[in-house]
Amino acid sequence: MATVKYPDRVQPRHVLNPLYWPLWLVIGFMRLSVYLPYRVQLFLGRGIGWLIYATAGRRRRITHLNVDLCFPELSEAERRALAHEHFKALGIAVFEIANCWWASDRKLRKLVRIEGLEHLEAALAQGHGALLLSAHFTTLEIGGRLLALFHPFHLMYRPNRTELLEIIISNSRRRHFEKVIPRDDVRSLIRSLKENHPVWYAPDQGYRGKNSAMLPFFGVPAPTNTATSRIARSAGSPVLPFMVERLPGAEGYRLRIDPPLADFPSADPVADSARVNALIEEEARRVPEQYLWCHNRFKTKAYREKR
Repeated sequence: MATVKYPDRVQPRHVLNPLYWPLWLVIGFMRLSVYLPYRVQLFLGRGIGWLIYATAGRRRRITHLNVDLCFPELSEAERRALAHEHFKALGIAVFEIANCWWASDRKLRKLVRIEGLEHLEAALAQGHGALLLSAHFTTLEIGGRLLALFHPFHLMYRPNRTELLEIIISNSRRRHFEKVIPRDDVRSLIRSLKENHPVWYAPDQGYRGKNSAMLPFFGVPAPTNTATSRIARSAGSPVLPFMVERLPGAEGYRLRIDPPLADFPSADPVADSARVNALIEEEARRVPEQYLWCHNRFKTKAYREKR
């Protein structure tokens, strides 16, 4: 198991700081919530989503703007309904995160089915690892925990800015995942692939670094990470779309691993990245309320002015 190195400022003795007491109450509630039936978690999660919608003004505005930009074909009432459903999905994600951190394997196995595991096994049989291409849906956190029930993998990881949460999340990921890799440690990512490990990778958040380009997402120019094809080329690894869907009612989750992308990478990383955007868009259209619309995806000047 790999150990995540905490930032220098993260020290366990700080977790009892009074500033953290409200957060401890939330964490305590989440810890106890794993004992609730899944159906009850869904009911309470939708209520929490309503509360988030009512109180998180900035995220509410971002969500409405994103939905308006990406679904102009819908009526205003339909777009508002989609935004409301998204916040219900966010509320459910609170309990999914708790399940990810503390629920037993036995409980989670009852809630999941997986499709396409044979595609991952066939890719690994080639000996060059596999880049599991995912995206930032509200099911992102629980999806990783569920996949770990079926196959070990390495995970790209963005450290949390809140020290207490960083400790809890890192401890959870060390328990459940084979290795965690900081998101800026591309060398370790490529090394994991060359050692024939699957690596879970979600490149769809707004990015303006060296390897970026403005590419269409739902027909809107969006800052896009173009490193996916470069990573695949450096490691010689196949890229397999990996998607997680929260099923209707209390049916649980479906994990889907698709066959490797054909003719990927190409000689054009920008064209490859546009292809990745289109793939993620297709999935987001299929389960629109589950995509992370509250994220500031479009970082253009016009977008900031509207926000």
